[in-house]
Amino acid sequence: MSEVLPLVYLARPGETAWTLSGQHTGLTDLPLTPAGERNARQLGQRLRGLRFAVVFTSPLQRAVRTCDLAGFGSVAELDSDLVEWNYGLYEGRRLAEILAERPYWDLFRDGCPGGESPAQVGARADRVIERIRTLQADVLLFSSGHFLRVLAARWLGLDPAVGRYLLLSTASLSILGYENDLSQPVIRLWNGDQQVGAEPNPFGRSGDTGVRGCTTHPSVTRNSYEQRECSASKMFNRCAHQK
Repeated sequence: MSEVLPLVYLARPGETAWTLSGQHTGLTDLPLTPAGERNARQLGQRLRGLRFAVVFTSPLQRAVRTCDLAGFGSVAELDSDLVEWNYGLYEGRRLAEILAERPYWDLFRDGCPGGESPAQVGARADRVIERIRTLQADVLLFSSGHFLRVLAARWLGLDPAVGRYLLLSTASLSILGYENDLSQPVIRLWNGDQQVGAEPNPFGRSGDTGVRGCTTHPSVTRNSYEQRECSASKMFNRCAHQK
């Protein structure tokens, strides 16, 4: 492959107290739990050795702290477009409580009263994507779960509502990229969360994570496309050698 295609790494922050209680955590600025801080450090271990042209983080402290513990705090830039979905009147409420008042409510379809609609979150995601694509280099983003799900949908040119199908765990790592050229955006890796004790990838093959196998060879440089993809595959301990 003659062209080195850029990759966009998505890091969701570690857990907060409201993660454990199941409360919608939008703009409420909660700290990480001790377990969340531990997971953030483990996330940093998985990113060790990778180089990024720019690191952006949401200004919310759960993202900033995760970024710092992962080892990128000194180089990260704050981006207000990366904040979590504004849940409005549903902030701090559990899903069961909302459904008791509004059966069949769906965040990715209906949005939140007094907060953001899917289209508004999608517009923020589009601004982030435009800035990233202008760079044409590897980028690392720290942001919250629902926003990153919309971002991934918009990366593919799909409606923000598609984000409902892209589940993300806390302190997970995902990778957006391209296939063949810059006109073909893809998801190369999604919801890599083994560092928090999750079940192994159920598909069982590196190709099914969206990252093809890689060949380790002395001529492969640290920053080459193949080496970066190998690093991604190793996140799942599935760095299969090409035949």
